[in-house]
Amino acid sequence: MKRDAKDFLIVSLDVPSIEESLVVVENLGSLVDFYKVGLELFTRGGPTIVEILKKREKKVFLDLKLHDIPNTVAGAVNAAIDMEVDLLTLHTLGGFEMMEAAQKAVWKKKSEKPIMLGVTILTSLDEAFLEDVLGIEKTFNDEILDLASIAKSAGLGGVVASAEEVSLIKECCGKDFIVATPGIRLTGAKKDDQKRFTTPFDAIVNGSDYLVVGRPIIKSENMRASAEAIIKEIKDGLQETA
Repeated sequence: MKRDAKDFLIVSLDVPSIEESLVVVENLGSLVDFYKVGLELFTRGGPTIVEILKKREKKVFLDLKLHDIPNTVAGAVNAAIDMEVDLLTLHTLGGFEMMEAAQKAVWKKKSEKPIMLGVTILTSLDEAFLEDVLGIEKTFNDEILDLASIAKSAGLGGVVASAEEVSLIKECCGKDFIVATPGIRLTGAKKDDQKRFTTPFDAIVNGSDYLVVGRPIIKSENMRASAEAIIKEIKDGLQETA
């Protein structure tokens, strides 16, 4: 099924209240169909924000980056299934058993959603983190590919990774293995706290399936115009790869 350019865009509702998130949703209207609910908003608003978005016929990416013992994570996944969440994240560093338990929770309910995405290495981190904190003597790309491979073996539908790693992950795990890319910035924009970031055009050319965009849209003086600019870059990228 062919996807429109806007189908690749997920807007992050990185705001501290349900009221502020709805301002974003109302501003963007039919231009955006997919929203990410992260830790801050979900901690403050709970399942209510998911219910509101679903009533507005929006897709929901619940980005909680679950990382706990397998049974606890499986329980959280069951709750996400009941909320009809479309995408859900968990940390690949939680290990194979944890990821498998999460995916089995979806299979057990004979549900197609949520699609489970493993978080490889956060885009705010760099190669020094692997060696200095985790004591891993691998290149950044090697560790990400290993984590992506474990996620696929556990049955997950994809991973979250920067655009720099997308083509390598696709080569390793297959074209159907979903890669959602955060750290998206328009050309010339501030990179903020992202060490690994890219433009919408480059992310699409590299093979990203979803582009997760927050501040460049929700902190813009004209949210709709910013979203339109990103969608245009996505469209240009799709034309480049056609």
